[in-house]
Amino acid sequence: MASVPSLASTVNQRVADALASALPEAGAADPLLRRSDRADFQANGILALAKKAKANPRDLASKVVEGLPAGELLQGIEVSGPGFLNITVTDRAIIETLAARATDARLGVPYAQNPGTTVIDYAQPNVAKEMHVGHLRSAVIGAAMVEILEFTGERVVRRHHIGDWGTQFGMLIQYLIEHPHELDHKAEGDAEVSGEEAMSNLGRLYKASRALFDSDEEFKTRARARVVDLQAGEPETLALWQRFVDESKIYFYSVFDKLDMDIQDPDVVGESGYNDMLAQTCRLLEESGVAVRSNGALCVFFEDVKGPDGNPTPLIVQKSDGGFGYAATDLSAIRNRVGELKATSLLYVVDARQSLHFKMVFETARRAGWLGEGVQAVQLAFGTVLGKDGKPFKTREGETVRLVDLLDEAVERATSVVREKAAKVGLSEAEIVENGRYVGIGAVKYADLSTSAARDYKFDLDQMVSLNGDTSVYLQYAYARIQSILRKAGDARPAAHPELALAPAERALGLHLDGFGELIADVAAEYAPHKLASYLYQLASHLTTFYDQCQVLSEDNPAEVVANRLFLVDLTARTLHQGMALLGIRTPERL
Repeated sequence: MASVPSLASTVNQRVADALASALPEAGAADPLLRRSDRADFQANGILALAKKAKANPRDLASKVVEGLPAGELLQGIEVSGPGFLNITVTDRAIIETLAARATDARLGVPYAQNPGTTVIDYAQPNVAKEMHVGHLRSAVIGAAMVEILEFTGERVVRRHHIGDWGTQFGMLIQYLIEHPHELDHKAEGDAEVSGEEAMSNLGRLYKASRALFDSDEEFKTRARARVVDLQAGEPETLALWQRFVDESKIYFYSVFDKLDMDIQDPDVVGESGYNDMLAQTCRLLEESGVAVRSNGALCVFFEDVKGPDGNPTPLIVQKSDGGFGYAATDLSAIRNRVGELKATSLLYVVDARQSLHFKMVFETARRAGWLGEGVQAVQLAFGTVLGKDGKPFKTREGETVRLVDLLDEAVERATSVVREKAAKVGLSEAEIVENGRYVGIGAVKYADLSTSAARDYKFDLDQMVSLNGDTSVYLQYAYARIQSILRKAGDARPAAHPELALAPAERALGLHLDGFGELIADVAAEYAPHKLASYLYQLASHLTTFYDQCQVLSEDNPAEVVANRLFLVDLTARTLHQGMALLGIRTPERL
């Protein structure tokens, strides 16, 4: 089905046409229509146009009104203040537009007009290291942007740039050679290894190898020699390195599974995936003059990037000892993603503290011609997860919070909330456990996604699992309440009745529903999932007001009023369900 134009876009076009007739020299002028608390919409663009044409803005506004007769779309228009237009649409127009949306599985949301290919770099844990709270935001924000962009018709390629290369592997591999059973599993036969066991083995081995490395000079020498073997591709060393990667993936995937995220193995392309390109990347940069040698290192300099001493701070692509820096890997990844994957957009969901690094990497890639005019590279920078005290989130002992512990606690707290209401709804124990997981993980995701990515936010589980306020639980209960109403409706079915007059709460709910398509387009264009979270919270709030003022299944209501109100709540449920799915949050049918 073709997309359904929103009322806002239809009204905007009508006003633009009337404006062109009233002031031909203005051409295709934008009336600057927006939602208003004085009417359904307000057009603010006439003032600037009148000033430009040296016309009286109120006179021009009155001419525009004359060209906009009332009818099936417009109920009334009035000139306000110095030349604003306050516009009210008809009840019929609201319901007919929503009815058109309701017949479409996509709720009338349009596909992007010129979709491209976006490579999203997100969820980037490190091999042989435990995932902590700092890994949460990249995973959650990135996964939401994948869903949102795919929904608009964009071709999305996921990339998980895991930390799977570096000098620490010499230490780990050498220790494993000398202690060959450290990664053996307790599970026998074909029994599946748990992520917890995999991480336990890795953590124990990492601590033991680090202690030996720091205390035994002979082991340190052997470990450093092993790094040389790894970089040279010595078969035994590479095989043991692969064991560390595979063991870590067991753990990674178990954590992502807790987060209700689908991570596919082909999308995991770590630092090692670009090793074969590093020397060529450096050679191309040096030959083109983009990078120059400075004290033996290969560097790229920028006029606007200086250190505290006032001297330029370069991007180091290759160290003076011949080793490659992170920049060489990131630049090689750009070459691969644009050249091989044919990306038109590169989106990096990375901590804001790496902003300077990526600014320099992107500029270097542009100078080298690897980011052409038709390709954009964007860092979707995110802030820090804070504790209730407003400081970086730590345990009582001052340690970084393990991500698994945080998620388990969220599910435990949410399950208690679900259990309190379970008897009233008639949930089984299995449903309580399942819903507890959906509510707990949803609470963690929503707290992150409802905050602008660039801002820090406080991790407060008490607030996150609250039934009141801007939380995912509030939205999930709104959805479940609608499903309960639909089950209780008996023979009554949702059906649009455009002939009916609408109550104020019905109008407000309907107009908000109509804005979903344009909202999704804005969220995708701006990489701003927090705007979708805000829209859904406002939708649930409109629904609460609607319940307070408009009984749905009242015996006092005519059948067509019941059907129309069922239609409104059903479309609200579908919109909540779709919106929450784009954020990666489940909506249980019963809560």
